[in-house]
Amino acid sequence: MEKQTIFKGVATALITPLDENGINYDEFERLINWQIDSGINGLVICGTTGEASTLSDDEHRDAIAFAAKVVNHRVPVIAGTGSNDTAYALDLVRCANEAGADAMLVVTPYYNKATQKGLYKMYTEIADYSEKPIILYNVPSRTGVNIEPATYEALAEHPNIVGIKEANGNISKIVETVARVRGKLDLYSGNDDQITPLLALGGVGVISVLSNVLPRQTVEICERFFRGDTAGAAELQCKYHRLIDALFCEVNPIPVKAAMAAMGYCKNYLRLPLTPMEDDHYEYLLSAMREQGLKV
Repeated sequence: MEKQTIFKGVATALITPLDENGINYDEFERLINWQIDSGINGLVICGTTGEASTLSDDEHRDAIAFAAKVVNHRVPVIAGTGSNDTAYALDLVRCANEAGADAMLVVTPYYNKATQKGLYKMYTEIADYSEKPIILYNVPSRTGVNIEPATYEALAEHPNIVGIKEANGNISKIVETVARVRGKLDLYSGNDDQITPLLALGGVGVISVLSNVLPRQTVEICERFFRGDTAGAAELQCKYHRLIDALFCEVNPIPVKAAMAAMGYCKNYLRLPLTPMEDDHYEYLLSAMREQGLKV
């Protein structure tokens, strides 16, 4: 069973530029074009980093459609369409399919704390329904539920489920998962501090927060690895460690929104319950950015 690889390398989990009036589409278009011009391999729209949880239904749908139009097939557009309500997730999938997204990123249902059977049935229903392929998104620190390796193995048999964004942070569990699904599901790191380790396990890339700020440099981590320069990829992984730490010193996307605002790409505007960074964390972030030559 040969499946489609959605992208190889780096897909940026793109911020959504917001202000008092809603989504700033001029800034959104500028961001999208800058990312593509910087060599990014894909874009995730309305994921966690895109503040999907506080977008209105219309904003969520419009952001995906707008991004697909601006991208115009230059790179794959991966739409965040997950929910803890499967019926609502199906409606988002329908809209994203109609808007021209290339794939769906579907997070595990948060708060419900579904069983593994529930996860299997939900993902199967969504994959059956979608015209475009599905990437599973596992981030138990935010959702309260983990996709277990045996569940991945069962889901890997579905022809429309093609990849995993793995952010559980447990390398041992990831090794077990890869052993079960190798050749059936593409593995993407969901943690910027584990890009090179997951590539070494057979991963094909990363869905990245770091690449909002350093798109070319994040792509270079993967490209070095793919060229066989494992030591070079590891060197860059370590080089950017302090900046990655700063980007997650408060809950994502608070720091990356502050970073992008400092770079002039958007306002540092967040919707409650998210609030701007604490002053000491912000100074740490700016210091880490300056270390990488960013003018902030």
